[in-house]
Amino acid sequence: MKVWQCLGLAVGLGAIASGCSGTVAIPQDQGSVTESMASQNLATATVVSVGDGDTLQMDYQGQNVTVRLACIDTPETTQTPWGPAATERLRQLTPRGSTIQFREADTDRYGRMVAEIYAGSQNINLKLVSEGYAAVYTQYLSSCPDTDDALLAAEAQAQQQRLNFWNQSNPVMPWDYRRSNRSN
Repeated sequence: MKVWQCLGLAVGLGAIASGCSGTVAIPQDQGSVTESMASQNLATATVVSVGDGDTLQMDYQGQNVTVRLACIDTPETTQTPWGPAATERLRQLTPRGSTIQFREADTDRYGRMVAEIYAGSQNINLKLVSEGYAAVYTQYLSSCPDTDDALLAAEAQAQQQRLNFWNQSNPVMPWDYRRSNRSN
């Protein structure tokens, strides 16, 4: 069985074992995607601040770097209540002054680093998706070849459990929200 299949099965079993209480346990065993990526020799930085649910500032080698979380998209801060909730959740997962690791995936059109972020052995991008605070940004999913299947499985599970953002009857995807607000 492939690693992503094991992760998907483990996420599903974790939800069942937790009684579908609204959180999904991301497995931390040696075979998980999260553990294998975090165990790589990734660059280390210090969190300076969180801008919104999918953007943070970090101090990397003495430079302040803006990071856009790769392969995910969170509701905008004006998309209440889920935009502010996603921002708060990222702040909880990556508090100011905490040490993170990252895998740079790209640079976006605004000059921001696009990266997968890890706190300890936990993939923060995947955690936000599994908890229903973020959607998979399929347009850019190729930037995360090692975690793309795990992200999709976590999103399907969060949707099925109607966690957070997915608790709406007709959620407006963040990219659609931005597009509709640009034209006004």
